[in-house]
Amino acid sequence: MTGPSLAEIWNRKAGSLSSFPRYSDAMKSSDAVWNEKTLDAYLENPTQFMPGNRMTFPGVPDEKTRKSIIAFLKQADEKTADGRIGQPQMSGMTGMQRPVPNLKAADASRRIKAITYCHDTFKVTTTDGKTRDFWERNLRFKTDSSEEGPDKDAPASVNAGMMGDRASIIFASPEEISRFIVRGC
Repeated sequence: MTGPSLAEIWNRKAGSLSSFPRYSDAMKSSDAVWNEKTLDAYLENPTQFMPGNRMTFPGVPDEKTRKSIIAFLKQADEKTADGRIGQPQMSGMTGMQRPVPNLKAADASRRIKAITYCHDTFKVTTTDGKTRDFWERNLRFKTDSSEEGPDKDAPASVNAGMMGDRASIIFASPEEISRFIVRGC
């Protein structure tokens, strides 16, 4: 959801994956084709390699780390003997990525009925009638206009964090966020 898929990135033109519509103009108009040399330069300093791109991290200054990332991507791209994409081992990362839920099909315990804000706490009430308190830094407001995103004016929650004390409220559009939150104690 954050960026384009890196599957089969090797020898792919930058900004060309049709399933990712949010490439910057700089990325889309670039002549870069991803290989060891271009990935190394991009990872080292995205802004210098491709001025005007929207990458939000400053780069990976350590050459050894960049080489490891590139080796991982290259290994992931290699086809196995039966034609499937290789699956490199991600030591320590098992289970870290959660599947993206279809928010149009969210049950009543995930559909948001009301959100109130008092001092430093949000009270989130779901359509099943239950209310949970979230400290303001533990609740994130996001949007998802994709096919799996929530219906208009029907935001849904997604649990976040390992302690169960964090969540994201996903709206269909940015305009819904401020309309939905009511200040009140």
